[in-house]
Amino acid sequence: MTTITTRTVEYLADGLTMIGHLALPAGADRRPAVLLGPEGMGLSDVERRRADALAELGYVALAFDLHGGRYLDEPEEMLARCLPLLADPDRMRDIGRAALDTLRAEPRTDPDRIAAVGYGTGGAIALELGRAGVDLRAIGTVNGLITGRPGEAARIRCPVWAGVGSEDPIMPPAQREAFTAEMQAAGVDWRLVVYGGALHAFHHPPVDHAALPGVGHHPQHAQRAWHDVLGLLTECLTPAE
Repeated sequence: MTTITTRTVEYLADGLTMIGHLALPAGADRRPAVLLGPEGMGLSDVERRRADALAELGYVALAFDLHGGRYLDEPEEMLARCLPLLADPDRMRDIGRAALDTLRAEPRTDPDRIAAVGYGTGGAIALELGRAGVDLRAIGTVNGLITGRPGEAARIRCPVWAGVGSEDPIMPPAQREAFTAEMQAAGVDWRLVVYGGALHAFHHPPVDHAALPGVGHHPQHAQRAWHDVLGLLTECLTPAE
């Protein structure tokens, strides 16, 4: 296993002191980087482990925070914070930009090769960075197929990959269709993978606290979605020969 270095990083966003998890690959050279966004509950060891796995593959990875260092394991509290956030593109962009600025400030980051990948609310934030015209090489979103303000998807300047469970009641077929119609109308290089039989947050290991209805882990599709994300990063962050 490749030796990596990890540390917490603090930065301001949304009126809060955010506490992210930065993972660095071995070496001292600049490397492609990934901004990694969590589900609505917030940053947890799940995202920290994903960032570490990306660092082992040679990426600089920052798993960013949503709630000022808190993990919201009560569904009512999580919805009370996330629903207004998801309805406010400017707030989402501010959270995403603050994390992206922190990632860019890391000397190991290659500023010309950065991707944003997120799950749920984190995926919606990744998409809003694209709609804001932020320079990214790829955007990936899992169960975060949120549509944006009319016309702003035309500002997306990179491929967009999206994954969703076929049985996800939070991202039902109508939401998928609205998302793909938006991407297509904007001329985005997009793709959507529907994982058969999977619920919302199918990628997330089981939790020991209450969860929203329609949420459930699907081990096989969780692995497949991770491999699909890695394929996106390999395609978009590897320099052309």
